[in-house]
Amino acid sequence: MKLLRDLFAQFNAYHDNGRPFVQYTGMVGVFAFPLFYLLRFTKGEPPYNDLWLRGLASTICLGLALKDYWPERAKPYYMAYAYGALLFCLPFFFFFTSLANGGGVVAVANTLMAVFFLILLSDWRNTIVMLLSAMLASYVMFLIAMPGTPLPMDYVARLPIGVLVVVGGSLFKFAEKRAEADKLRRTYTALAGSIAHEVRNPLSQVRMALDSIERALPAPTPDDSARPLALARVDELYRHLSAGQMAVERGLQVITLTLGEVRTNAFSPGEFVLVGAAGATRRAIEEYGYDSALQRERVQLDVRRDFVFRGDETAYLFILFNLIRNALYYFETHPHARLTVTVDAPRVIVRDTGPGMSPEALRHLFEPFRTSGKSDGTGLGLSYCRRAMRAFGGDIVCRSVQGEFTEFELGFTPVADDDVRADEERSLAAAREALRGRRVMVVDDDEALRRSAARMLSSLGCSVIEAEGGETALALLLGMPCDALLLDLKMPGLDGFAVAARLRGGAVPGCEDLPIVALTSEPAHIVLPKTRKVGMNGFVAKPATPLLLAAALGAALHPVARGSRPLAGRTVLLAEDSTYSRSVMRAQLQQWGARVLESWSGESALEHVLAQDAGALPIDAALMDLNMPGQGGLAATRAIRQLPDEWGRLPVIALTGHADAGTVSEAIEAGFDDYLVKPVEPAALLERLQQHLAQRPARQVSGAPAADAAAARATPAAAISLRAPSGASAVAPGTQPSDIEIDAAQLLDPARLEQLRSVDMIDEGLPLYLAQMHAQIDRLDEAHAENDFSKARDALHSLVGASGDSGAQLLHRASRAIYPLLLERHWPADPQWLGRLRALARATDDAMHARYLRSPPDSGPR
Repeated sequence: MKLLRDLFAQFNAYHDNGRPFVQYTGMVGVFAFPLFYLLRFTKGEPPYNDLWLRGLASTICLGLALKDYWPERAKPYYMAYAYGALLFCLPFFFFFTSLANGGGVVAVANTLMAVFFLILLSDWRNTIVMLLSAMLASYVMFLIAMPGTPLPMDYVARLPIGVLVVVGGSLFKFAEKRAEADKLRRTYTALAGSIAHEVRNPLSQVRMALDSIERALPAPTPDDSARPLALARVDELYRHLSAGQMAVERGLQVITLTLGEVRTNAFSPGEFVLVGAAGATRRAIEEYGYDSALQRERVQLDVRRDFVFRGDETAYLFILFNLIRNALYYFETHPHARLTVTVDAPRVIVRDTGPGMSPEALRHLFEPFRTSGKSDGTGLGLSYCRRAMRAFGGDIVCRSVQGEFTEFELGFTPVADDDVRADEERSLAAAREALRGRRVMVVDDDEALRRSAARMLSSLGCSVIEAEGGETALALLLGMPCDALLLDLKMPGLDGFAVAARLRGGAVPGCEDLPIVALTSEPAHIVLPKTRKVGMNGFVAKPATPLLLAAALGAALHPVARGSRPLAGRTVLLAEDSTYSRSVMRAQLQQWGARVLESWSGESALEHVLAQDAGALPIDAALMDLNMPGQGGLAATRAIRQLPDEWGRLPVIALTGHADAGTVSEAIEAGFDDYLVKPVEPAALLERLQQHLAQRPARQVSGAPAADAAAARATPAAAISLRAPSGASAVAPGTQPSDIEIDAAQLLDPARLEQLRSVDMIDEGLPLYLAQMHAQIDRLDEAHAENDFSKARDALHSLVGASGDSGAQLLHRASRAIYPLLLERHWPADPQWLGRLRALARATDDAMHARYLRSPPDSGPR
């Protein structure tokens, strides 16, 4: 019995792939058996009439075909029925009828046909068992049904040939399936190993970031008067936080890359957009997760001729991340190796001076699950790169000389300049339509940067207010509300973060939800968590362009466009102990126009509700997490329901990670009006809030400046400028190394300078920018001499902004490349780095005066 059970288990396993081959065989057999019976009338009458046998076989096949209509109680027995049906309808039927009809060539052909069908429909073990069983049963049936009839020896003699064919075919099929199974197992093993290896690296970086945060945190102390963290320590924590977040992002990218390799339709050309090669490449180099600042210093970007291609920017970043990672893998064993990424239209070349590859490795380089020299590396990355590049309409090729270099060339189909300009014009026209009449305040202590941003906003149809610092901006907002704030982050006194925090804290009534867009020279991945923390709505990296400003302001203003503030005038209490979840929901509620009161425990939520009686902001609805430290959401809601009058009838919606019957029942018993399952979908959140607020009229808060703000927004547009007198920038004496080579063709950014010309900022703005650049290099020199990294970062931040905004292209790239080193408290290894910056600044000054400015350059020392 065990042998029979094992055989049937093999038969079940063979058909356990979900493909209904047996059912299809039944459909064919229902019609084939009767139709083939009719062929007997085209020839001589055979000695045996098998009509009854064919009718029985056709009926059995009908049972196979009607599998989907079997009763539920009978379906577990379907495979057993199929086993018997195949045994009867294929080998037994054809063996017996061939014997009964005297054999012959036709009989042999029919039998072989049945044998081949059986090979397809059963595993090799059961095929042999079915054949032997059918042979024996058909012989016994022949003796019973046709006694005295001699066996057709010609047919019997040919049976060994059929058996040989069956055995050989079965063994061949078994070997083929075994090879496929081994290949599939190797593939899955490689896939699992690749995922484990690639995700392990970002997880290790997350662990390192968390360990660094732990070291930076102060020791726990019961003393409430303990001094808060120093600013330098706070910056350090944010850098570690950013590193951890980027590592998590890279881990998710690896998973996406892996899934993209598995899915053949991972790219949708209809969703491709225009991508600037230089900007996207620079972002990839800046955001890659280097092991150290020194490793970052060994990666250089060389932009010769920028271009635009149509593709997916995220996929392009994946390509560069993979190529950078492959090159850096060998840097430990090749300490003098360097990696250079060159943008030279229409190509991007990634070249490293590492160990190189052999011709044999090059031949298989882009095949899935193939690696070159990395025992624990992924074999997915380069095959993904090729598929992505071909989806973009380009390709990737590799050249390498063992012991010298490896060079990947990404070839693109560039978008024509006319098409790029047409796309920009369409975007700018849409931006002007969306921003026309909007009042935007530009806050920046640098007069040149401030005026440049103001001119660009004016060209987009905005009404512009200028403020020279944070205190000035807050004072202006008290009497002249605006629609959005464009805020520089690095300013003396009250910086951008402090301004945003004060506005979100209610320092200017009516401006708690004012859209704020940051202007920054810091890398995006570093500044993002800081701006999120203080409630900013977006940021623009310097140098800003009209398109970048329009995109950021449009995204910040869109949620508060006329008619799109469904919760305007409402106040929502948000009680959630998770800072991240609370910040996400707060941002969403504020976009819908709601005022948000935050609490992190049931006790603090109850305090907000009770404070209404003392004249505090009236609450229209509450969102309450069920599980919070101390008093949870259940206890807080029970206490709310004990309050008198409308306080006790406050709509309270539960936030829960589980929606099982017990949790929901407990929430309803506690007095919750509704519940939402985390993570909360914005559409569901808005629908529930509107549903419960429909019966509660919006209440005007006493003293609220809503009407005044509306009246102020309706006043005629005017550009107001408050500027402090600008003093002459001191330029410290210095020397310029004579051996520094400067590519004059790349020195300036003509497109940026044309933008400045279009807003009449050449004669007025460029001298200010140039003076600022020289002054900041002097500050860098002083900071380097004093080993003061904080002072150096401030100076470099200003230098990056001034050089980028003024179109000083090479100086901007050089200063921006130094920024990550200073963040890690490292000076550049090149002893002439300051001399190179001075040389670039002087060459920039000369070139700008020669090409754009009427007056000769200052001849004083620089």
